[in-house]
Amino acid sequence: MTAIKMVEPTQNEFLASLEAKSKRANHFFRTMANRPEVLKNFVPLYGAIMGPGSVERRIKELVYLACSYANECAYCTAAHVASGKKAGITEEEMQAIQTEQDHGFAEPERAAIQYARELTRTADADDTRAALLEHYNDEQIVEITLIAALANFTNRFNNGLGLQPEQ
Repeated sequence: MTAIKMVEPTQNEFLASLEAKSKRANHFFRTMANRPEVLKNFVPLYGAIMGPGSVERRIKELVYLACSYANECAYCTAAHVASGKKAGITEEEMQAIQTEQDHGFAEPERAAIQYARELTRTADADDTRAALLEHYNDEQIVEITLIAALANFTNRFNNGLGLQPEQ
């Protein structure tokens, strides 16, 4: 596959500020910077969805990982394994999500994981929505759905363009 050009931080002030904050190159941002206005709007959207909200951090990471494993997105999986560990997800739990062995998770976690996975695979959630409703309020369900949608967006961006995690 012919690689899409990555924008250098010297060519985009916003990209340069993002990389200065993280102190490392970011292939996702450098590629998205081919559309600078999209990058500028994506960052606050991502923060609004993945930042503080009505759903605890651990659930957010479980949902993102469930989608990323289902889509086999190496880039997002690498990023969210790291952030998942910070949110208290163990290596064994990550393996369980990857292999779809969800029985060890608490019921609310399992409901969110299975909902995210079904939404990823079918763009629907007829089989798992009811279980989600048993454990979460409307605001939380919307937030979980936004996380799954965001994960699927980034998974498809990365997989479609062949982006791999930074070394």
